[in-house]
Amino acid sequence: MVYVTGFKCFRCGRRYESHEIEQLPIPRCECGSALDAEYDYRSIKKVILRDEFMRTTPTHWKYWAFMPVEDLSKCITIGEGATPLLENKKLSKKNRLLIKYEAANPTGSFKDRGSSLEITKALEFKKKKVALASTGNMGASVAAYAAFAGLECRVFIPDIAGKEKITQIKAYGAETIAVEGDYSVAMKRAEEYVISNTDSFLTGDYPWRSEGTKTVGFEIADQLYWHVPDYIVVPIGNGTLIYSIYQAFRELSLVGITDKIPRIIGVQVENCSPVTDAWKNNLNEIIPVRNPKTIATAIACGDPIDGLAALKAIRDSGGFAVKVTDNEALSARNSLSRNGIFVEPSGAVAYAGYIENNLEGTVVCIATGHGLKDMYGLP
Repeated sequence: MVYVTGFKCFRCGRRYESHEIEQLPIPRCECGSALDAEYDYRSIKKVILRDEFMRTTPTHWKYWAFMPVEDLSKCITIGEGATPLLENKKLSKKNRLLIKYEAANPTGSFKDRGSSLEITKALEFKKKKVALASTGNMGASVAAYAAFAGLECRVFIPDIAGKEKITQIKAYGAETIAVEGDYSVAMKRAEEYVISNTDSFLTGDYPWRSEGTKTVGFEIADQLYWHVPDYIVVPIGNGTLIYSIYQAFRELSLVGITDKIPRIIGVQVENCSPVTDAWKNNLNEIIPVRNPKTIATAIACGDPIDGLAALKAIRDSGGFAVKVTDNEALSARNSLSRNGIFVEPSGAVAYAGYIENNLEGTVVCIATGHGLKDMYGLP
């Protein structure tokens, strides 16, 4: 049973029927903005047996009712989700700090959640190939899930991507295409490829990925025995992760499982901070950053697809956005690793933002990618 009722544009507010979006090679509003899925929450509430649902062990597909899937028996999964919520009191002495360690996913990053749903949708639409643009983590994730499902995969990679991540993508048998320019250039190439190859399915930070990524938020609430933390600190690249987490808590509230939404804190690096700049300047538009240069390559998205969605998550939750330097991100990475939590520089950006702000209560920082993916600055 699918409970999606349609999609709404973040910028212009136009609504689309589900079948209208599913017929598009690029699932985006005609104005160019990202789309937000809307659900029949009254029906979802009826089918979730709350006591049973709340007691079941957290896994990615436990939250199927909040995802647009036609046939659960055909879901593609390789064990994504159920990542640990770690508490090391040496990392914070002023409040309760928890690290959501997304590096424990099968390919080493949170991207596996969205890939699981995207490849399931690709099969649902009877596609033979998938294509995407990626700075590394998403490419590796989609390549793995495509290989598992028997689909061909083509990844357009900007010149900022690291060697380790490209190696991982190739290990899964995907074809890689080097692109001169930043992520936005690679994304345009991927979209052009899908338009001209109708047997291909476009993966990346589009509605399907956002809906799959929501399970990060569902699991946080679940692992806290359905108590809502005071803050969740999230790195911003394309903006998909931060909005997905916000949306997960909003949906839990709508079906009556929780009663509030945590304040969402977005963190970007100084050399690539279009969402933070928009928040600080009270703008309703994202001004792109061209050719961003930062060691946090996994979030070097100068023209984020879900930038407006990220702004909405921050504003609607009563949160805020901050910047950190590359050096602060590296220092945070080193601090985490010396306390047993190994992440890449981009994966430490949320913790770097946490360090810079005095947050009270229970705080969750999202650690997005494994340290072996990018060992910049390590001996």
